[in-house]
Amino acid sequence: MSRSLYRYASCQPSHGASASKIDRYHGLFLTLACCCLLACNSTYTPKRKGYFKIDFPPHEYQTFNQPGYPYTFDYPVYASVARDSSFFDTVPENPYWININFPRFGATIYISYKDIGPNSFDKLRDDAFKMTYKHTYKASSIQPTVIQTTNGVGGIFFSVGGNAATAQQFYLTDTTRHFLRGALYFDTTPNEDSLGIVNNFLQKDLTHLINTFKWKKSGPLPPASSR
Repeated sequence: MSRSLYRYASCQPSHGASASKIDRYHGLFLTLACCCLLACNSTYTPKRKGYFKIDFPPHEYQTFNQPGYPYTFDYPVYASVARDSSFFDTVPENPYWININFPRFGATIYISYKDIGPNSFDKLRDDAFKMTYKHTYKASSIQPTVIQTTNGVGGIFFSVGGNAATAQQFYLTDTTRHFLRGALYFDTTPNEDSLGIVNNFLQKDLTHLINTFKWKKSGPLPPASSR
């Protein structure tokens, strides 16, 4: 055998080595195939949708009792009260319109006040219903509940379900002199699922506000000449 032929022959793998390498390839292929089959036949469990956890403070209250205002009530220590100078692009007709702000939750209770006398009680009541039922196209339900507190304050509380802009509204009145309306709004796109836990938390604060609410003056309006 020539030297060049010998060199060529010595470089060729033996039959046994080729078979061993082929067996390894077959084994690797079968392993990959099994993994693919198991992956395709496994049950996929989608991750449940969740929202950020909110740590709520304890319900503690302070009293709003500013001089000159015709009403007083308790509100949370984690809220602040500011006079409202513009209510949804409407100029308040008196200085007793306020906002109760909850910066921690991006929420505000808008409070408007009207004096019965210049305004008809029936019209104020009907307007309160109309403003609440404007949310019908987004609301899944609207449940009015009669309010009658131990302080002699009456009114209606509206629970609004669904993705409405506000889930809680109310009005309070003595039917002769005072009429106050409140509505809770959030500074975000309405979503019943994500806001539900916050709405439930603030509902307790609204209930406490209403149950501690008092009119500073009661009785019929004074004669027009003395006003």
